[in-house]
Amino acid sequence: MSTKTSTIERNSSARAREVKSVLSKALTKSEWSDKDEFLDVVYWARQVVGILIGVAWGIVPLKGFIALFLFVAINCGIVYLYCINFQGVDEEAYGGVWELMKEGFMTSFACFLVTWIIFYTGLHFDSLVRE
Repeated sequence: MSTKTSTIERNSSARAREVKSVLSKALTKSEWSDKDEFLDVVYWARQVVGILIGVAWGIVPLKGFIALFLFVAINCGIVYLYCINFQGVDEEAYGGVWELMKEGFMTSFACFLVTWIIFYTGLHFDSLVRE
């Protein structure tokens, strides 16, 4: 039992070091030798951006096509600026700009919609009932 526990502790500490390493590479301009690692960073960053925009749109309150269009524009713009300007990756190495733009987009859109609906409904329920 003791060896099992120490193996689990070693694996979790190695994983924590790996996550810290990837996070530090994501926050600084780095050379990405593993393409999948960079795409994972783009995927998870996009999820965070989707949730943050959902909270903002729920608080503001934005609704309708304008809110959806702004989400797409801001989300894609942030990812593009991060990939091309901040990290300086060659988009052709990843299959072109379109491949970077669609990495995790639909999942981010779903996170955005859920967060937006929850915050909008929770904060503006009284005005929804009166309409």
